[in-house]
Amino acid sequence: MVAPPRSAYLHIPFCHKRCFYCDFSIIPLGDSAQAPGSPGITSINAYLALLHREISCSPKGPALSTIYLGGGTPSLLNKYELGDLLKNLQRKFGFQDGAEITMEVDPATFVENDLKGYIEIGINRISLGGQAFDDATLASIGRKHNRSQLVEACNWVNKLFKNGFLRSWSLDLIQNLPGLNLSKWIKELEQAVITEAPHLSIYDLTIEPDTVFGRIHKKGSLNIPIESEAQKIDFETNRFLKNCGFSRYEISSYSLPGHASRHNRMYWSGSGWWGFGMGATSAPWGERFTRPRTIAGYKKWVEKQGSQLLEGALSSEKSKPMPLDEILMIGLRRREGVHLLELARKVGWTEKECNKNIKSLEKYWMYYLENGLLLRENGRYFLSDPQGMQISNQVLIQMFLWWDSLGLDY
Repeated sequence: MVAPPRSAYLHIPFCHKRCFYCDFSIIPLGDSAQAPGSPGITSINAYLALLHREISCSPKGPALSTIYLGGGTPSLLNKYELGDLLKNLQRKFGFQDGAEITMEVDPATFVENDLKGYIEIGINRISLGGQAFDDATLASIGRKHNRSQLVEACNWVNKLFKNGFLRSWSLDLIQNLPGLNLSKWIKELEQAVITEAPHLSIYDLTIEPDTVFGRIHKKGSLNIPIESEAQKIDFETNRFLKNCGFSRYEISSYSLPGHASRHNRMYWSGSGWWGFGMGATSAPWGERFTRPRTIAGYKKWVEKQGSQLLEGALSSEKSKPMPLDEILMIGLRRREGVHLLELARKVGWTEKECNKNIKSLEKYWMYYLENGLLLRENGRYFLSDPQGMQISNQVLIQMFLWWDSLGLDY
């Protein structure tokens, strides 16, 4: 039996515009997104009605311990709209005492008083989407804010954190962006540490085909660091932040003691969660389900759920463990890795199957084990930091090849 989900993600898809690297399920509204009577306001109101309806007609579950409002740009909504969503979620599930409630905010969409409004409705953790401090870099990736806006936003958030109004906050940066080299990146890290953010999410640039960057890259015109330079950048990120007191608890996540994201750790542990909104993925009972990525498709889906039986993956009656290959894929992102034997037993493997299949997997992983890129300790497998984490995709490819070789139908 899968443990009941105690986390929820709400997707707010609206943005002023789509960044050049972004392939998320979003709705660009333009610069007049928040103007009274604008098409943007109409779109927001229509979407929120659907989101409320989805929450209301979802199955019940235990009280939530983590809630995450992401996007998109949740900070395009006002505190009343956001507060109503949290109230609906609380009516449906209830919130545990001390629940972590995180909201993503964009530096170009709020002022200090807005932050105070978010705190009034229950937000206690902020995730600030900075991506870069350099003005030229920000313009080249399609961001709406500039350096001064980001620095000012960091100061506002940090002041509220230091005064005890927020439990924590996080700053997002993207490494290996076009035009960035090692020396420029070090300046980005230095500025990030100056903000005093207790949590940093450092994402590698991913080139998705259906994006501006994807089209430029296909033409061979995207000036991104070559692989060897990218590895140096990742190594220096790891060294620099560790020297500043940060711990790398997941491939893309660094935190000072006590500031790891509980919601993020839920994802990487393989626990279940509710997901609500256009394009949102949920896996409350082991099986993943993703809602339609277009507003028209999402509207039809919500209307269907309101009048017919819910999607099977959202029902506890369909409870089953997450497939082992998925558990390994997400679990290996964590600093502590995975206890393979325990996980194999949980999905129903016999001792004979465990011994045979784990030995088989170790053959696929032999190179990484022999070269210290993948470590094994008391039955637990974890990537070395930083070298192993840098080549995590290679380790996972071998794992998937092993999984395919088993010929399992689950």
